[in-house]
Amino acid sequence: MIVDSALYRNGTRVSVDCAKDDLASVRDAAAEGDFVWVGLHQPTEQELDQAAKLFELHPLAVEDALHAHQRPKLERYDSVLFLVLKTLWYVDERDAVETGEIQLFVGEDFVVSVRHGEGTELHTARIDLEQRTQVLGHGPSAVVYAVCDRVVDSYGEVAASLEVDVDEVEHSVFSPTRSDDAVRIYVLKREMAEARRAVNPLKEPMKRFAAGTVPGVTPESAPFFRDVADHVARVSEAIDSLDSLLSTAFDAHLARISIQQNDDVRKISAWVAIAAVGTFIAGVYGMNFDYMPELEWRYGYFAVLGLMLVASVVLYRLFKRSGWL
Repeated sequence: MIVDSALYRNGTRVSVDCAKDDLASVRDAAAEGDFVWVGLHQPTEQELDQAAKLFELHPLAVEDALHAHQRPKLERYDSVLFLVLKTLWYVDERDAVETGEIQLFVGEDFVVSVRHGEGTELHTARIDLEQRTQVLGHGPSAVVYAVCDRVVDSYGEVAASLEVDVDEVEHSVFSPTRSDDAVRIYVLKREMAEARRAVNPLKEPMKRFAAGTVPGVTPESAPFFRDVADHVARVSEAIDSLDSLLSTAFDAHLARISIQQNDDVRKISAWVAIAAVGTFIAGVYGMNFDYMPELEWRYGYFAVLGLMLVASVVLYRLFKRSGWL
């Protein structure tokens, strides 16, 4: 659907007397120095074709925007810049990083944003940008900055949520109670990989924007993109650090399992040894010989039971003192 379409002049939104889906009227109302921002959310092929014909978008880029599932990238088709961003949001109940996609077509006097998924919405980004007249005065470059900034901020929120879950895993792994953390560690590492696929490819485009070397993006907007590039780098480092912590936690989990198994084997061995003493004594006195010591003694039965008990208690104390029990 076409979420919004607006005309901007000197950093201010200009009212145009037409419906939001009447893109031709909005475009025709633009004068020199103005620009149009059209926002679409999961558009149909007809809606995207309407925008493509009006703004003369390249068919390959339009096809990418229609079907989504692209990696973050920055490309140029003739005079139009094509930027793909991955959106991220975190579902804490499932320890899952969900992804969406935003494509930006940036021309000299227009921006067409295409959003897929339920992630980072752009309506509030548009409203916030409209309150910053000085920034919006940079034209389409300001829209690119606002969208990138909003998307990268969501990366930071996802990284913070992942950090909470990693802390929980570490606490569980090193707690005195037994726990099976291998499955959750695997799930979190898989989600880390999903986040990394969204964040890392974005570092290079942001560096190019920050350096002011991208045609179609004004050099005056470079300081804003330097801030975004710094945030991308910090999120990337945070994700790498969390992934390393998860690997360490998994190694510690395996080590604890090995130690616990050794403890179990020692305890079983100790109890087997204790039981073996009584079994040995009972086995000796259970043999069918006629001449055995104390065989005819009235208190022989109780003496043998006492011997079993004393031997078992002695062994128990020895194993307890050595830490086997």
